[in-house]
Amino acid sequence: MLVTFLLLLLVAVVLGIIGVAAEGLGWLLAVGIALLVVDVVLAVTVWARHARSHPAR
Repeated sequence: MLVTFLLLLLVAVVLGIIGVAAEGLGWLLAVGIALLVVDVVLAVTVWARHARSHPAR
């Protein structure tokens, strides 16, 4: 799961950089931001589910 999170994070950052650097490709920045938000939400839900199944002592 961590590999998927980091890969999506990397893709979001690259799309954001390309969207900012290239003229007329601002939509790539929006896609990168949306992908980043989805990635963080996915990671939080998976880690929260994992924390509930293994309570701290």
